[in-house]
Amino acid sequence: MNRYIKILINYFLGPLLFIILSWSLYRQIVNQPDLPNRWHEIKDSWLNWKFWLVIFLMFVNWGIEAKKWQLLIHHLQRFSFIKAYKAVLSGCSVTMLTPNRVGEYGGRILYVENENRIKAISLTIVGSISQLLITLIMGCLGLLFLRFFSQNNSNALNVLPDFWSNVLIYLSVGVTVFLLLFYLRLGWLVRMMEKVPALQKVVRHISVLDEFSDKQLFTILLLSFVRFLVFVLQYVLLLQVMHVGIGGWLCFWLMTVFYLVMAVAPTLGFVELPVRAKASWEILKFYTGNELGVGAAALGIWLINLVVPAIIGSLLILSIKILKEKDEKLN
Repeated sequence: MNRYIKILINYFLGPLLFIILSWSLYRQIVNQPDLPNRWHEIKDSWLNWKFWLVIFLMFVNWGIEAKKWQLLIHHLQRFSFIKAYKAVLSGCSVTMLTPNRVGEYGGRILYVENENRIKAISLTIVGSISQLLITLIMGCLGLLFLRFFSQNNSNALNVLPDFWSNVLIYLSVGVTVFLLLFYLRLGWLVRMMEKVPALQKVVRHISVLDEFSDKQLFTILLLSFVRFLVFVLQYVLLLQVMHVGIGGWLCFWLMTVFYLVMAVAPTLGFVELPVRAKASWEILKFYTGNELGVGAAALGIWLINLVVPAIIGSLLILSIKILKEKDEKLN
């Protein structure tokens, strides 16, 4: 039954959702006022230096993630930075096929020694939790800024009544605090699980988590924070390239809320683009009328940060398979 459910989701519901969302975006874009002029601006965007800065930041983005992975996997085996970079890009290709990119370990463990692969999965989860935690923290700060400190706070959050707006903020803060405590007490969690006989097999594979010091966990968290800043800067720059007229500081906090939404919204590889475009427009429409520019920026970020690395990663995985086949023939 599970197999048929997966087939239904992957080959019917997923594509159907993609078609519906894409058609909805298409109808909204074609009704955009002054469409020819705006489309001409988008086509000329590659002439803007900010566009090339966004491209450069793509390599910085995945470089930071590679450094995180190098520090994490160091508890099992030594990894060079180049090898970690390749592993991260390989993981990108697999995440395009999994919900909310949870399957990144599928590509990364190809570079891990066989006896360490199961343990490496828990390390991947630590890296993902750290990035999610930073996204939640910054998203909560963005919600607080828009609710209490922004001169335009009568726009975005006031779509909800004050009561539900406050509930959203407090709930987000509560979840963030809980996840932060969980992240900082990973070793304590492992030691508690060791006391339960039924969990001994699981503990054997996650015992590596008890080796992290507070300093190492904060270092991973700091790298996740810097990477998040790169995410936001890329989006702000690309919105400016697409002539979406929102002030830089306000745009920064709006993007923190956008990434908070994307962190909790269920997405799947090819369906993520229309979800991204729709979510970004719902957040930014109170501050700009340039829907085409917002959609183009969402497309650009999706291609630059996800599709291009996924293509490179798939080529790296293919090269690994070819080398393995050659080794098997020689043996």
